[in-house]
Amino acid sequence: MSTLFLVLLLSLLTVGSGGRHIADKNPFTPKASVARYWDKHVRNTLPRPSFLLSKASPMTAAQAASFTKLADTNTLSTRLPEFCSAAHLLCFPEVRPSLQKHTKDENFQTYIDGQNFTNYGDGRVNGIDTFKNYSNDIFSTPVNAFRGYSRGSIDHKESFTGYASGTNVADQSFNTYGSKSGGEGSGDFKNYSSNSNVAELRFATYSDNTVNRKQSFSSYNEDSNAGDQSFQSYGKNSFAAKNEFTGYGTESNVASSGFTNYGKKGTGGNSTFTNYGVNMNDPQEKFQSYGDGTVGATHSFANYRDQANVGDDSFQSYEKNTFGSTVNFKNYGNSANPGSDTFKGYAKGAERNTVGFTGYSANTNATFKDYAKEGVSFASYNTSSSSSTVGVSLVKRWVEPGKFFRESMLKEGSVMAMPDIRDKMPQRSFLPRSILVKLPFSSSKIEELKSVFKVSDNSSMEKMMMDSLGECERAPSVGEIKRCVGSVEDMIDFATSVLGRNVGVWTTENVNGFSKNVIVGRVKGMNGGKVTKSVSCHQSWFPYLLYYCHSVPKVRVYEADLLDSETKAKINHGVAICHLDTSAWSPTHGAFVALGSGPGRIEVCHWIFENDMTWTVAD
Repeated sequence: MSTLFLVLLLSLLTVGSGGRHIADKNPFTPKASVARYWDKHVRNTLPRPSFLLSKASPMTAAQAASFTKLADTNTLSTRLPEFCSAAHLLCFPEVRPSLQKHTKDENFQTYIDGQNFTNYGDGRVNGIDTFKNYSNDIFSTPVNAFRGYSRGSIDHKESFTGYASGTNVADQSFNTYGSKSGGEGSGDFKNYSSNSNVAELRFATYSDNTVNRKQSFSSYNEDSNAGDQSFQSYGKNSFAAKNEFTGYGTESNVASSGFTNYGKKGTGGNSTFTNYGVNMNDPQEKFQSYGDGTVGATHSFANYRDQANVGDDSFQSYEKNTFGSTVNFKNYGNSANPGSDTFKGYAKGAERNTVGFTGYSANTNATFKDYAKEGVSFASYNTSSSSSTVGVSLVKRWVEPGKFFRESMLKEGSVMAMPDIRDKMPQRSFLPRSILVKLPFSSSKIEELKSVFKVSDNSSMEKMMMDSLGECERAPSVGEIKRCVGSVEDMIDFATSVLGRNVGVWTTENVNGFSKNVIVGRVKGMNGGKVTKSVSCHQSWFPYLLYYCHSVPKVRVYEADLLDSETKAKINHGVAICHLDTSAWSPTHGAFVALGSGPGRIEVCHWIFENDMTWTVAD
């Protein structure tokens, strides 16, 4: 009897190893629970997908039970640091206000952790603070607040060089920065947030009421993936303020900038935007009440959005009620694909202003509504309805080689470019379902969510959460079935509800060969290469691991060995999906930019990137 009991006990304490089993000494952990859930709900003899089950919560049984109780009483936030650490979540550090004074020059080099820079340089005369190679780490999520920095100073300089470059998610807030300062003071941002994944930067009441202060943004947010920059009440009520944006957002993917009340009621200011948004993919810029009520100001836009892929600029109440100001648009909007520009209430009520459009190419999508008819000149203004010819080099900037390809490339011996399939998102884990079901999940309850995870108002985390919730709540496309899932169990439930219980889940084995040419080895079509449907799951931004899963009809899914182009050795095992019906896709989709066709005319294939996955009916 005792021997039988021991055998039973061991069978409980060891969930298994090999085959369909994974090792876990405690049957009550979240990982052991999802392993049993897979066995119960998936009806085939395929091995458990270790890459999926590894994303289950790493918490111990005791931790899961403890945090479940806290979630049940809505008190998780009281132990947020411990919860985030145990559950492997993305939580930004809480930056608290500081009343500490700083009266000497500061030199921050190779600094990674977030910090609150409050009252630095406040009331200083002369001096310089430098930030060099600050927060540079792809795995870092720097959260820094600059409040009251250099406020009321004279001739005080700040230099940000190589700041937050190559980071994952940068959240930087500049509030009342440089306000009421004067003399030869300046702020210089150079190589700021370059090559970052998502850069969220906010400038509120920045350099207001200054005299002769200069702000320079050079090589700012270049070659980055996405992000938003907002300039609110920037340079308001200032005298002889100089603001320079040079090489801003060059070759970035999708980024937006908003300028609200920028330079409002200033005198003699000078703002220049040179090489702004050049070669960007879909830049979004909004200028609202920009330069309103200024006297004798000069604003210059040169090579703005040049050779960008589409884009959308809005100038609303721009230069309204101004006197003696000059605005020049030179080589503006020469996009390789048509963009959109809207000028509403532009220079309305202005006196003795000069607005010149020289070499302005709006590619038919420019709208001028209720703008000043006097003092506005159009020279060499191009409204040609035909879009420019897109060169190969520009296509490579917007769409990485190999990101999309034709089905004919999936044959043994083909040599093809492998895109960068590495996962750029922060590493996180799913939540146990016992905790997940107790947390709010809707845009209408965003304040409750922010309270749980201590998310600041108007922060990048709030924006990312709202964007993800908006995508999750979006009505499905015609024929689409979709669901956002925050637990392994939820993903299994959704996939099996669409495909049945005889399913498998697949992803590319590793990232070897990325950004290089590879040789396609043995190729196998799932379900014998038949046209089928699948469920694809892509990561979304959220504190815990969240996937957007949706049904994909009319596809073929392949797995293929990938060989080194020189040694011919196998280096990877890729999974690719080919979409056979692209008729509902946008004409500006990157696939058509890269492959040179249009919706419904060709099939489009792509690899499954690291940590993304596709579900199919099992062979």
